[in-house]
Parts: sequence; C-alpha cells; structure tokens
Amino acid sequence: MPVDDSGRKDALHLWGVQFEELEYRYSDDDEELGVWNADAFYGTDELKFRWLGKGEYAIEEQAYETLENQLVLQTPISAFFDAKAGVRFDTPEGPDRTYGVLGVTGLAPQWFEVDANLYVSDEGDTSAALDAEYELLLTNHLILSAALDATVAFSEDEEIGVGKGLVSTETGLRLSYDLIDRALSPYVGVVHERKYGDTADFARAEGGSTEDWFAVIGARVAF
Repeated sequence: MPVDDSGRKDALHLWGVQFEELEYRYSDDDEELGVWNADAFYGTDELKFRWLGKGEYAIEEQAYETLENQLVLQTPISAFFDAKAGVRFDTPEGPDRTYGVLGVTGLAPQWFEVDANLYVSDEGDTSAALDAEYELLLTNHLILSAALDATVAFSEDEEIGVGKGLVSTETGLRLSYDLIDRALSPYVGVVHERKYGDTADFARAEGGSTEDWFAVIGARVAF
C-alpha cells in the first residue's frame, strides 16, 4: 500500500489570543481599576501551550493591586474536559510568589464553563480556586453572563494577606453585545468582591476594604 507522507494527516496547529475581560471598574468607594483577564494558546487538539494572565491596576494610585501570569500545558482527558499543569507567577501586595499548578477546565452539565485549579507555592502553602461562568443568550447577539470566582487557602500566608479558609469571592453579571462574530463584544455590568475570615482581618489591619461593589464597562476581544 502506498504511504501518504504529504502531511495532510498531521495534527493541525492552532493559535489564538483573547481577552475574556478588558474593563474599567468604578467602586462604591470611588475606587477606579483597570482589569484584564487574558489567554493565549498554541498547539494541537491533543496538546496546547497556554499563557494565562490577569491583573488589577489602581488608576489613582498608579500601582498594580494584583498581577498574575500562568504558563501551562493542557491536554484532553474527556470529551468535555482538559487537564492542565504548569507554573504561576504572582505579584500581590507584598512578596512575590511562585506556584505549581494542577487543574481541569471544560464544560460541565447545564453548559457551565468551569476552571478549577490547585496551587502549591514556593513557601509550601496550598490553595485552590474555582471559576465558573454561565452564558444566557437573550438573542443571537445579546448575551447575559454570570460569573463566580472563589479562592480557598489550606494554609495561611500572612505576608501576602491570605488567611486559612475561604479567602475571597468575586461575582459578576455582564450584559454584552456581539459586534463581530464574538471577536468583539462590548459589555456593561456589575461586580461584587468580598474577603472572608482572617483574610478580611488582614485587609482591615492594612486599612483596606473587605467588600466592594463595582460598576463595569469593557469588552471581550478575540483574535
């Protein structure tokens, strides 16, 4: 039998860049933030290399409140979920931290997008984070998105203001309109952030807030 060595059956290499969130936030305490949540990938359906970056920039203070970057490899483990592993570089208010990352991401029943991760820091502290999002199509272009981000710490890291237990939650509602086939989707919304337990106590001791409401305007952008 002749052998097909033309490369037509080779795995297709894909790439993409998107900003799931690229937004301006204004709080009930007159705080102004620039916020982003970005993702870039390259690879095949079987193995992708991903860069994940997110952060918050305080506009008045001209300083980063948080800055996080992850470099991970991702591979399918089922029809709807991928596993990922890599490293995370975090610049909180305080000393920098480096983490090992293990996680799963995919589509749960009822069409919830889920991203769950376990982190182990270079200081030996462990934590976990869960991000979940649901999109309700009001029309073919008008979409209401509900999101929940929650972080739990299994050990205390007081140097960066993290207490043991439930650390924080962020919930948000965003109403977007697809202008260009989901490549550009401006949106408006509202976001609620809250810290808990010892983490809230650390924030109070530093003169920070433990609960905030934000009005949000931004856009989802994909290339």
